[in-house]
Amino acid sequence: MSTDVAVVGAGPVGLALALQAADHGAAVRIVERRTERFRPSRALMVHARTLELLRPLGVTAALLDRADTAPRARLHLGARAVPVELASLDLPDTAFPHLTLVRQMDVETVLEEALAARGVRVERGVEVRAVRDGRDTAVVELGGPSGHGDLRAAAVAGCDGVDSTVREAAGIGWRGGTYDREVVLADVDLDGDLEPGVAHVVAGRRGLVFVFALGERAPWRLLATRPCSATTPEPGRPGPPVPLPELRRLLADAGLAARITAVAWSSSIRLQHRTATRFRRGRLFLAGDAAHASSPAGGQGMNAGLHDATNLGWKLALAQAATASESLLGSYDVERRPAVEQVLALTHLLFWAESSTGRTAALLRGRVAPLGAPLVPFLLRRRRLVAEGARLLARLDAGYRGSPVSAVGDPPRRGRPRPGDRLPDATVVSGGREVHLHALIARPGVHLLLDRDAPEPAWGSPLVHVHRVDSSPGTGALALRPDGHVGCSVGDAGDPALTGWLRRIGAGPVTRPEVGMREQRSGGELI
Repeated sequence: MSTDVAVVGAGPVGLALALQAADHGAAVRIVERRTERFRPSRALMVHARTLELLRPLGVTAALLDRADTAPRARLHLGARAVPVELASLDLPDTAFPHLTLVRQMDVETVLEEALAARGVRVERGVEVRAVRDGRDTAVVELGGPSGHGDLRAAAVAGCDGVDSTVREAAGIGWRGGTYDREVVLADVDLDGDLEPGVAHVVAGRRGLVFVFALGERAPWRLLATRPCSATTPEPGRPGPPVPLPELRRLLADAGLAARITAVAWSSSIRLQHRTATRFRRGRLFLAGDAAHASSPAGGQGMNAGLHDATNLGWKLALAQAATASESLLGSYDVERRPAVEQVLALTHLLFWAESSTGRTAALLRGRVAPLGAPLVPFLLRRRRLVAEGARLLARLDAGYRGSPVSAVGDPPRRGRPRPGDRLPDATVVSGGREVHLHALIARPGVHLLLDRDAPEPAWGSPLVHVHRVDSSPGTGALALRPDGHVGCSVGDAGDPALTGWLRRIGAGPVTRPEVGMREQRSGGELI
């Protein structure tokens, strides 16, 4: 058995990586040791940048159908309850200017259905017993109820969690530490006066308590932080059910006017903050929780993993045709590891503020925050301030400047964005009509944005979509990677640096008679 890309793990990261690789021409196998699809969701938020990254894969509409994009909350600070509404944020450069609450289970369902529509099925009940990296191929030894034999692959993507078999096989270190706090999760029935359709957030001396109507096995989901105990499981592994009296005590200590009447499911998880010392060794790659683990603060875990997936999937698919395949594959670690370390630093700070039982953090939550509660509505009305916080959490300004797969022409194209930057959304004129840039690039492949007076390319490629932006004066061009970051910027669209860059990443152009695809125009040109 052989394939281009073997994906180990069918969580959201593995599913998204497999989907992007398949959409860029790779043969993909995805294996998962779990036999059942359902597992309780740990992640409940998808940020704006993540939705942008998933949009070319054709799944955002289905995700938004399952999501709450106008969440309301009650922030309980001491005796005060402050209403919070975040329906629309001042984020003009994205098509998703809102917070998006959606369960991890729903994300996995949408991604798996998209894979199935492309003829790729998740092979469940298949365990990875060993992984070996060879000169010409990697070998994955399969076992378990539904799998046996060896699977040969040009690349193996380990999306198999914090106890990653792929990471262990690659001999990659796991640097960091564990927290002295755990997170309690439970799906419960409640009796009381909690307003439905509203998330209730309590920041007290003992930590943080969330109660919101996004349960999967019961109407309400409870999330709370507390110090670890003797029964706390090993980091990253779900613990046994939490006794009902303990859950009731957490809710009572938070001061919420509700009582737990039934528990459908509960667990506790000891958290850790760790990063793999490298995200790649040879043909073996790590993504998601196999590459990094953090607290749930800021809703970063699943989002960071999906950023990994959409950075890596297209690179694995195009590498075999790339003239600089080693540089292309190596860019994954160069780009994503520093980005992840920034995310972990942010979540570490937020988790300290939210849950630390140390004197300073407990004093801030228990004494200072209630005194400052009257200021919260005023601060929330400062739309620019709220938007900047959302930008930070969504990673809208994060980029990959200095990437080994970036290129600049001579002369360079003036202004921004620059190679490595995310392309911000904006309204432009293309094909005689106004259109959003992100709508133009909302399909797999490389996108070439030509300035108004740029020459038509004398070449074509099945992987490159060409769009003339009539509202952008000049003769230059921007080439966008499949993840929406600028890969190449040239002041003259005829610059050989552009075609050289396309060949380097495996989207190399050929002369028009050899393209073999019918040309289409719709504000741009698919060639």
